[in-house]
Amino acid sequence: MKTTVPARVAAGLAALVLAGCDSSDSNVSGNDTAQAPNILFVVMDDVGIDQMKVFGYGGDMWPILPNINAVAHAGVRFRNTWSMPECSPGRAAMFVGRYPFRTGIYQAIGPQDLANSHLSPYEVTVPKLLKRAGYESGMFGKFHLGGPENDQAENSLPSVLGWDYFYGWIGGLPGSNDKTVGGYDKAGTHMCGFIPGEKAGGAKSGACYQPDGSCTAMARTAPDQDAAGLQCVASGGLLVPNETCGTPPAYLDFNVLNAYYVSPLVIIEKGKTEVVKLSDSRARGYRTTIETDAAIEWIKSRPAGKPWMATVSYSAAHTPWQQPPKRLVPLAPGGISPLDELSCTDDGPRGVLDQRIIQDRMTEALDTEFGRLLVETGIAKYKDDGSLDYDPKASNTVIAIVGDNGSLAAAVKLPFDPTRAKGSAYQTGVWDPLIIAGPQVAEPDREVDHMVNMVDLFQFFGELAGLDAHKEVPHTIDSVGILPYLTNPGQGSLRTINFTMGGLNEQANGGRNGPCVMSTACTVIPTSKSVCEDNQGVYWGAGYDDASVIPTNPPGAGYATCADVNEARYKANPRQSHLALVPESTVAIRNERYKLVVNTSVDYDPASDGPKKVSSEELYEVNQAAPTPLLDTEDRNLLPTSDAQLEAVRTDLRAKLDNMLASNPDCPGDGNIDRVVNAEDLNNWRQIARDWGLSSVYDFLTPEFRDGKTDTQDAAVIQANLGKTCERTYSVY
Repeated sequence: MKTTVPARVAAGLAALVLAGCDSSDSNVSGNDTAQAPNILFVVMDDVGIDQMKVFGYGGDMWPILPNINAVAHAGVRFRNTWSMPECSPGRAAMFVGRYPFRTGIYQAIGPQDLANSHLSPYEVTVPKLLKRAGYESGMFGKFHLGGPENDQAENSLPSVLGWDYFYGWIGGLPGSNDKTVGGYDKAGTHMCGFIPGEKAGGAKSGACYQPDGSCTAMARTAPDQDAAGLQCVASGGLLVPNETCGTPPAYLDFNVLNAYYVSPLVIIEKGKTEVVKLSDSRARGYRTTIETDAAIEWIKSRPAGKPWMATVSYSAAHTPWQQPPKRLVPLAPGGISPLDELSCTDDGPRGVLDQRIIQDRMTEALDTEFGRLLVETGIAKYKDDGSLDYDPKASNTVIAIVGDNGSLAAAVKLPFDPTRAKGSAYQTGVWDPLIIAGPQVAEPDREVDHMVNMVDLFQFFGELAGLDAHKEVPHTIDSVGILPYLTNPGQGSLRTINFTMGGLNEQANGGRNGPCVMSTACTVIPTSKSVCEDNQGVYWGAGYDDASVIPTNPPGAGYATCADVNEARYKANPRQSHLALVPESTVAIRNERYKLVVNTSVDYDPASDGPKKVSSEELYEVNQAAPTPLLDTEDRNLLPTSDAQLEAVRTDLRAKLDNMLASNPDCPGDGNIDRVVNAEDLNNWRQIARDWGLSSVYDFLTPEFRDGKTDTQDAAVIQANLGKTCERTYSVY
């Protein structure tokens, strides 16, 4: 067990490293043993382990993922991997090897979150680390590690954080479905963002106009085709139904976000950042395909003799759920297509089922494009029957496939618990797939049940490049090695505990996301009103005013917190039911057998007519048994207990948890996280205050008073602590 120790002990720590394997050229093949391996890192969004039958779970037949499964069977399946409860902290953990209480990223980053809850420009990220070993790094797809709001780097943050090339979406989340379909439907009744086929009340044919004014006649001429409207948006256009090409109607609007078909693309190359207009053809088309095409083009253009890392950060299968092109889901079973006839709302049992089907099809489309990515870059081939022929020793490329957090509640597969899903520290919220394949793997097609955390990927990528991450990084990292599990089938567990946490990001003057009511629970996870509604929630924040339920005074004022919502419901006439709260802080720690979960929220207390802190501590026995694992469901909480052995387990896990959370002591004035407050911090502050002046990691006011400005108040903090050295510590693992 690794305990909290001072920096002077760090010299005794050493990570296992791997000398370079084969070399590669522009099509990733070759046999020069002097070159470190290329790395293809694939991140799936909101795809928990319950979605992956290759791990032995999932109560449904779908999604069908033949390409990912082929890689899984040619490599190692890690069946006990934790991430964080939401996407931004989970991704930050991967790329810097540090837990949320070190990065300040506790939940999905939203437009109001300050730079203190973005990935710091002073972090040593994976691309910065690998650059020391001669790697080039590209990222494609979802970023969501900070910016463009409240960050001096704005849309250029991927470049500041070390990526040589970026092609994707800075804010990360797809926009809402364009229910007006580019202005055709002023009432906004087209819930899926395109005009469906004639059986769903749409059109069989029409004129598909592109932003440049060109037009193509489109129609569904065969049962296995998409509706004309879906074909059109997939091509980047807007359909005028039942019309022939001519003069484009004046109402057509090519500047509206449309979930997976019109997205705010950013391209960064050679230090130059281009923000692509929504009317540009490059920003239009199916997002999973755009992400894949960009990765293929970059990988194929890599020079011989120089290792690369490509992060393909897929947006799928995050909400809003929207039908992919049918060509990407060839294995969809009969009776479910055509996709355009499925509902994009959760109205009634059929709507809920349709949404689950769409989500499955989106994941299957990701799998199809992943297979194409491997084939078109020379990492794999197709067999005569169309299945994937992947030989991990045929190329000098390591493939790592992960999910960024657990599945969204509405998508959870049995026997996992949809009431304790994404956003919570329960198993369904943080237990994720991890697949690694490559020439380093001894005895492929095996499983590892030892505890792994997404922070461990940081050290793993360093191991592949022959770097000891703990020696390369000047501040604390929480990574443990993964490579020994690949090279040694008998490797014992390198962790004695696992850890995860979520909470609230920092906003100016103690703000937070507005409350979102989902069924009988209230949460502040959604970053905005549109994200709340895209997840079938009702937004009670600023702008809410439903007089038929509970009016606000003044109208539209909304409510600041879930506690405020419960107070309003309690005082309504007639009184409304009390909503359960999705915890504002959720933390979990486990050993090989038991898991401790600590949840904290602030709720309305009728007895005192005011807010009250509510905390819970829960202990569970968990395991990875397939197909029915022991989960931390509500009925299995072992606390309170009079059993002395269980109490000893609880006490031990709680002590380790407290020790973990105390392992990042505050260091006021240290903005560049080198644990020293010196002239460099003053110089950094001076530049930021002069050129930016707004939110930055040099805003040192305490969180409740943090004002989103970098000014003289922050300089005073640096001056008061000049010369201070903060001891570097390590976490428990």
